[in-house]
Amino acid sequence: MEFNKDLDARGLNCPLPILKAKKALADMASGDVLRVLATDPGSVRDFNAFARQTGNDLLSHQENAEAAVKEFTFYLRRK
Repeated sequence: MEFNKDLDARGLNCPLPILKAKKALADMASGDVLRVLATDPGSVRDFNAFARQTGNDLLSHQENAEAAVKEFTFYLRRK
């Protein structure tokens, strides 16, 4: 999936991935896509709730279980 900005939140625990995503989205134009990489297992729940509460679209999320540490990739579209 194409994206306009990349955020590496791997190694950060709740609430830092959400806070950094919120800050990154604030600097983006409406319709732009942010890719977030995270390792926090709670981030799946957190990003779903964040999208519902803020009106930004969670386009997809993927889980990479093959990595030494489970990684999650999220694509958010700025409202």
